[in-house]
Amino acid sequence: MSLFDRFNLGAGFSKYFQIEAAADDTIRDEVYRVRHEVYCEELKFEPERPDRREIDVYDAHSVHCLLRSARDPFAPVGCTRLILADPEDLDAPLPFEAACAHTLDRSLIDPARLDRRRIAEVSRLAVRSAYRRRRGERHVAVALDESDYNDSEDQPRFPYIPIGLYLGAVALAARNGVDTLFVLTEPRLASHFGKLGVEIRQIGGPIEHRGTRVPSMMDVQSIIKGLRFMVKPIWRVVQGQIENSYRHDR
Repeated sequence: MSLFDRFNLGAGFSKYFQIEAAADDTIRDEVYRVRHEVYCEELKFEPERPDRREIDVYDAHSVHCLLRSARDPFAPVGCTRLILADPEDLDAPLPFEAACAHTLDRSLIDPARLDRRRIAEVSRLAVRSAYRRRRGERHVAVALDESDYNDSEDQPRFPYIPIGLYLGAVALAARNGVDTLFVLTEPRLASHFGKLGVEIRQIGGPIEHRGTRVPSMMDVQSIIKGLRFMVKPIWRVVQGQIENSYRHDR
């Protein structure tokens, strides 16, 4: 019997984690602090800031989500953001467009020709070190591994943290009218997402960006409709919690 058959992944996620949109300044501040802890202090990807907040120019037109421990609701676990097109300059490139300007295969898709208000980039996934305990995770902000899908009787596992953050980004995309998601990520991500029923399509050659990364795209509605049967409960929980966080902000 597989892991998916034995467990309700929605209940499993809710037991350990909760996710919310950064719908107010207080939660956004927590997101920036998690990013600083991971990207600046631990991994040294970015310079440390005196205020211990990692913020860049894209945050002005981004939406964010924050993953917390359900057992300690005030303890942040990780975060991610969705970079939307700049409403003041829709033609301004998203980060992956600039980084992959010479490797994108525009015969597959040309982001510059799309409705810029309906595209976004998943960015700044970060998980705090206390939740990155496996070998090989020390020098990366977030990771997926084959062992995450271990379906042994003794020690079944599912990668709640990275999948919860990615699904949080999908929920933010759907809420903001985004059709197409772009992501600059490790080449092996496609195989991991395939286990969930998510198709991620490489759209260009690799670049060097904190390791080898490839530009890829996902269709938001195809993700939601294509999730494997046993993965849908975690999607419903994540989407519901994202929506509730906006309601509570009112």
